[in-house]
Parts: sequence; C-alpha cells; structure tokens
Amino acid sequence: MEERITGHTKLYALIGSPVGHSGSPAMQNYSFQKLGIDAAYLAFDVPLEKTEEALDALRTLHAGGFNVTMPCKTAVARLVDRLSPAAELVGACNTVVIEEDGTMTGHITDGVGFVRNLKEHGVEIKDKKIVLLGTGGAATAIAVQAALDGVAEIAIFNQKDEFYANGEKTAEKIKKAVPGIGRVYIEDLDNRDLLKEVIRESDILVNATRAGMSPLDQVIPVPAEYLHKDLAVADVVYNPRETLLIRKAKEAGCRAAVGGIGMLLWQGAEAFKLFTGREMPADEVMEKFFRE
Repeated sequence: MEERITGHTKLYALIGSPVGHSGSPAMQNYSFQKLGIDAAYLAFDVPLEKTEEALDALRTLHAGGFNVTMPCKTAVARLVDRLSPAAELVGACNTVVIEEDGTMTGHITDGVGFVRNLKEHGVEIKDKKIVLLGTGGAATAIAVQAALDGVAEIAIFNQKDEFYANGEKTAEKIKKAVPGIGRVYIEDLDNRDLLKEVIRESDILVNATRAGMSPLDQVIPVPAEYLHKDLAVADVVYNPRETLLIRKAKEAGCRAAVGGIGMLLWQGAEAFKLFTGREMPADEVMEKFFRE
C-alpha cells in the first residue's frame, strides 16, 4: 500500500457503524491497484449522530466519494445535494460521489447489484412478474430498481408487523414515479393461499427477509412446495452461501437459483464505476474475495 500512496492519491471511504467487518476496503483497494488508479479506500466508524460532521470532513478533504452502511443511509440521503432517481425513491443511499466543487450526489447500488446478479445467472427482469418477500432496505431498493428497469408487476409480501407500512409506502411511491408499471401491491405473508397462487403465476421469487440467515439458517420463507420449474428464485442472504431456500429451489428444478453473494459483489462494482468511471475487475474480485 505505501508504495502506491502519493501526494495526489484520492481518498474514498466507507462510513457507518460498525464497519470493521466490511469487505469493501479490500475489494475497492484491490481494484484500484489492479487498474493503476491512484486512490485509496478506508473505513471510518461513524455513529448516526456524527453523520453530518463526517460528510463535512470528507468534503473538506476533497475525497472522491464514499459508501454508506447502517445506520447512516437515510441521514446521508437527507444531507447530500442531489439524489439519483432510485435513491430518491428509496429515501436512502449507500454510495455518494463528490465532485471537484464539493457537490455530493447520492446513489443506491443495492438494486442495481441485485438486477446484475440475476442477469449474470441468465435471468432478465423486464416485463416479468416478481414476488418480493420483505419490506426492509434491501427489499425497497430491489423493488425500486426493478420498477425502473421495466418489471411488469411487483407483489410484495410481508408479515403484518411494524414494517408492513414500509411496503405500503414503497408501493405507492413506485406507482407514482413509474406510472407505466402494471400492479404494485403488498399482501400479508401469512395469507398462504394467496401467496401460493401469486408465486404460481410469477416469474421470479425474491427473498429479502432474514430467513436463511443465522440463527434462522434452517428457516425457509415460503413452503418448498410453492416452488416450480418456471420460477427463478433469488436470495439476498449470502451467509450461508446456499440458503435453505436456494437448496430447495435447486431440488425443485427451478430455472434459476441465485444466492446473494453476487449481489454483494455487483453493488460494490457499481459503486466503483460511479467513483472511477471504470469497470471493476469483477471476476478477479469474486475469485479473490468471495470464493469459499
């Protein structure tokens, strides 16, 4: 690292808390070095109440941009100068580009990463019907990007808990922002008869809940018998690499069974492109940092 740091090295960063576990510095710095870009990427532990101070500091230091993790994503979206269409709809951002004059533009790359991961597995979303499980940050980003990319219909299913209203708001935002879309609606995940019927008529099933993630690693978000051979199944959970849902999708002969690790890679690759204007060496990054 010290051999390539110069007086002109551009700073990029990750902010949020905690950040010590993040793989972003490794993959971004590897890509900078591989492409001969004079830049360095560091992680800074920033609590929510210090978000504005962190942005002021990065602007003062003429950083090129930064990524954002929890709990700062929503706060950053309120503080930047501009938002991409997707970030504006989501109301949060995970990537910010800083122009030479200090102008900050916020983006959300989670949805782009998810759609790219599907594409890498031969699954296109345009004109398709999607069943989306969950209403959290990842689910919202996926719903928004899918709508912007021309999906035909989005059926959101979530338990009627304190997060159900998030899904209702997301559906309304999408219908207003993308008037050409077909249906966008939310239903109770516990309505199993309706869930089964909608999955039967859909092209893609997406799990954006915690089901499959430790300690819920033996939990499947929908009954395995709902899966069918014409269905592409995707999970945002990447640890374990093969969730119970993905395993059951393979056993059911689904046309695609897509784990979440690729979404992690491609959302980072999209951030790298926003920062540098260049494509991350994604295949090499996958091999070096994400292969088990």
